[in-house]
Amino acid sequence: MPRPGFVLDVDRSTPPTLFWHGEGFRLEKLPADRSRVIYAPEPHDAIDDVDGAIRTALLHPIDMDPLPSLLFPGMKLTIAFDDVSLPLPKMRRPDLRQRIIEQVLTMAADAGVDDVHLIAALALHRRMHEFELRHALGDRVYDAFEPRGLLFQHDAEDPDNLAFLGTTDQGEEIEINKRAAESDLLIYVNINLVAMDGGWKSTAVGLASYRSLRHHHNPTTMEASHSFMDQHASELHKSTWRMGKVMRDHGPKVFQIETTLNTDTFPQPFEFLAKREWEWNAKDRALYLASAKALAKAPPRTARKIFHGIEAPHQMTSIQCGEVEAVHKVTTQNVYDQQLVEVEGQTDILMLGIPYICPYNVNSIMNPILVMCTGLGYFFNLYRGKPLVREGGVVILTHPTTNEFHPVHHPSYIDFFEEVLADTTDPHVMSQKWEQQYAEDDWYRHLYRTTNAYHGVHPFYMWYWGSHGMKHVGKVIIVGGDAATVRKLGFTPASTMNDALEIASDTVGRHPTITHMKTPPLMIADVK
Repeated sequence: MPRPGFVLDVDRSTPPTLFWHGEGFRLEKLPADRSRVIYAPEPHDAIDDVDGAIRTALLHPIDMDPLPSLLFPGMKLTIAFDDVSLPLPKMRRPDLRQRIIEQVLTMAADAGVDDVHLIAALALHRRMHEFELRHALGDRVYDAFEPRGLLFQHDAEDPDNLAFLGTTDQGEEIEINKRAAESDLLIYVNINLVAMDGGWKSTAVGLASYRSLRHHHNPTTMEASHSFMDQHASELHKSTWRMGKVMRDHGPKVFQIETTLNTDTFPQPFEFLAKREWEWNAKDRALYLASAKALAKAPPRTARKIFHGIEAPHQMTSIQCGEVEAVHKVTTQNVYDQQLVEVEGQTDILMLGIPYICPYNVNSIMNPILVMCTGLGYFFNLYRGKPLVREGGVVILTHPTTNEFHPVHHPSYIDFFEEVLADTTDPHVMSQKWEQQYAEDDWYRHLYRTTNAYHGVHPFYMWYWGSHGMKHVGKVIIVGGDAATVRKLGFTPASTMNDALEIASDTVGRHPTITHMKTPPLMIADVK
């Protein structure tokens, strides 16, 4: 049996702890007798016969008829799938999306279905590059559908290809992809990397327009979402589920396919990253030293290329299909079974090492806005129950946090950093004063629709993701970041971890409790 997650109480004999630092690492000696390190559970066993499990799930769905019985000649079938933001890092080929979609297409062909479209569910994300689509779908699917115009990427700014389905009882508008809305059957192929993914969030968000997304991607909703990993404590999910009810009543029939992965995240020679430092053997120590030195000497572009080239060995631990909510209930429990770590009580200081990747910089650059979002939006929210850090406590992040942006992927981020953050870091103020201008800008809209750029409003949404964390804590410190860039974010720079602890003492006192959540691999702290 794989070992569960573990909370280590640091004493004087505890070796230095590894922290992610962008495309590099830091070893930090944490104060004894008041520090603890949370380690993710070891990977659960993968399903041996993946293709057999997929077929079984399609033939025995939850609260729906078997997929073949839902398929018939002359029908309009649409298959939507998660984009490049999942999983992280990308999985080894063949990707699960390819393996699932190939079986769905075989069943559709056997049923005489010849009107089939594939849609990458982008929401306001950037368009995927061809090599990313080929990785997710496989060459055979890509070559069969893309040249005939049957594989396309959702365009949230194309008024001719959006359909309005109605409003919720709270006035939230639901507008989704027209092809999906008018289909006899919409199949969604999802990879649940975390408990936040899946459910109605797949279709009501992934296939939606800005008109819909603005109802829940806003500071008020985000601040009230007390953990994105617990659907019942998340106003974001409550809004999405209300939209899902409208979709169920007035939209297409949805056949949801959800999968979960284990936490086997790093291939050789990076396996030491998933181990507990006191269990490193001579080979692990040598790999760490060699990797750290090589990365420190490598130009940033080279280091970035190395890391984004990683293909994770994580494997499927479950697949379930059928009615959206019934499927997601099972999926969420499977995610919890793999990722939950029991933690007693909150801490004064939460330390988080920010890695090279998040959902929005795949094959790209972790710009300062995404550093903030990853730390305060994603990692801060990796809890169930209470946040790991107490209200008014301190969050310490480690990341180089340079003023560097990908000009193709993140053009509106550059202007957001220079223009909006020069005016305010308050998410409510920027929402009221600046959001509409960026959301409706013709140039950003053109780049989103015709190139590989995120939507103009996307940096606002990333800032809003961190709004609950910003409101909850008393101070945010970034260790090893460019000082001017960190200050522009509204945070405090520190050169070393000792400097950061000294700065934090003004907020939490001279002898605070300290918790380092060592992720990735991913986990959810079940805080009692």
